[in-house]
Amino acid sequence: MATASNEFKLIVPSNIERYNPSAVTLSCRLSPEISAVDLEIRWFKETDCVCVYKNSKVTEGRGYEGRVSLFTQELERGNVSLQLRNCTESDDGYYLCQVTDGDRTEEITVYMSKCS
Repeated sequence: MATASNEFKLIVPSNIERYNPSAVTLSCRLSPEISAVDLEIRWFKETDCVCVYKNSKVTEGRGYEGRVSLFTQELERGNVSLQLRNCTESDDGYYLCQVTDGDRTEEITVYMSKCS
């Protein structure tokens, strides 16, 4: 019997957050609100890998060292949002959030235009 544990989709909350220019949050969460602790989370900007979460470890992409983080304490509640610090105009654009559970991958695009 198939388990429903990997039945989820990604949503981008529609409520606009108040952005701090020094730290922008790209909101993304799992629906239903299941734990993402054991999942693989990847954030991309175009073809650049911004951040990878795998085996409880966050790896920052080249050029994003020290500037990106996930809300690891909120992964249990399905929060897979990305925080980007010290952003510049070149950080504006489309970001892809990709969450993988075994052989199943869900992805969603988040647009950011807060840094310019």
